[in-house]
Amino acid sequence: MERIYVGGQAVLEGVMMKNKDQYAIAVRKPDQTIEVKVENYTAAGDQIPLFRLPIIRGVVNFIESLVIGMKTLTYSASFYEETEEKAEGTAEKVAKKGGESILMFFSVVLSIILALGLFILLPAWLSEFIRRGIDNNIVVALLEGVIRLVIFLLYVFGISLMDDMKRVFMYHGAEHKTINCLEAGVPLTPENVMEFTRFHKRCGTSFLFIVMIISILFFMVIQVDSAVLRILLRLLLVPVIAGVSYEFIRLAGRNDSWIIKALSAPGLWVQRLTTKEPDLEMLEVAIASVEGVLDWRAYQQELKQSFEDEDWKKKRDKKADSKEEVYDTADEAYSDSEDYGVSDAYEASEDYEEAGAYEESAGYGESDAYEASEDYGEPGAYEASEGYGESDAYDESNGYGEADGYHELEY
Repeated sequence: MERIYVGGQAVLEGVMMKNKDQYAIAVRKPDQTIEVKVENYTAAGDQIPLFRLPIIRGVVNFIESLVIGMKTLTYSASFYEETEEKAEGTAEKVAKKGGESILMFFSVVLSIILALGLFILLPAWLSEFIRRGIDNNIVVALLEGVIRLVIFLLYVFGISLMDDMKRVFMYHGAEHKTINCLEAGVPLTPENVMEFTRFHKRCGTSFLFIVMIISILFFMVIQVDSAVLRILLRLLLVPVIAGVSYEFIRLAGRNDSWIIKALSAPGLWVQRLTTKEPDLEMLEVAIASVEGVLDWRAYQQELKQSFEDEDWKKKRDKKADSKEEVYDTADEAYSDSEDYGVSDAYEASEDYEEAGAYEESAGYGESDAYEASEDYGEPGAYEASEGYGESDAYDESNGYGEADGYHELEY
């Protein structure tokens, strides 16, 4: 069966879960009830085949994630804004809705600009001072990468100290725990979900960390003399770096090899800053969000059946391999035996080719020996015997002619 990979995001007092062309936002309202909103979303890759190509799909997916993220954050925040006046005209509502769309657009653009300025332009500008004392592009690129990582970690650590962000990071942990429980095929109950880890290889934090690492490799090969051109090339390479990073995160989510685990480990370590242990009420919200986009009970039943079928196939193949191994071992054992292939054993024996041994015997060639016997030449000797001529003797035997005796056997 096709595995389902649910993605998610923490919002204010809630969790957003996305499955294919749907996403659900579950929010714990001030009255402690859970509000779930389900939205349909058509990805750009479903409309334009070009956007499904490797690398390109990573850039498109990143932009789409920013848009959905901003929409879900705005929705979750609306429950905690001050109560608006009940009497609100239709024109005012339309104007507000249009204003929110414009605000959403500028929020996404502003977020991208801030990210580029903080994590790309600032390290690149600082590296130009390093370049004055070190005339080695590889060393400068490595130091620039270190500066970028330090800025990123300080930024994450700084926002983790904010009270509101602590709650968001707890919901972030609830999101990861719920997805891990779902993918393991364990029923989604708050108690079951709590047993799972709050870290996940497909996390956006890991994605950003991989972007930092891959950017070091890309910027090592930039060999230009102009500082302005170097910074411009860094900006132009950002989409490519994001696309490559997306492909790695995509691979990591579907692969458990030791190499992938080793490469994913640093990103999981950074998640210690961006995720916190949630409480049971937060897990209830995350489960409600999953239920908005997936019938997890039916899915896990299919998943369980798939695991059983796969296990049965492995046992069958293992049994077949064991039989094949037994046959191969038997053939090898016979091939290694003392007699196999020793066709010269008889030829090497003392009697082989000693054809003269019999010729040299005492009786060989003495054809007159019988002629010299008393009976030789007496043709009547046998005819005079008692049995000679009595051809009916056999015919009169009990067994003669009873051919049906064979058919009466219990075969």
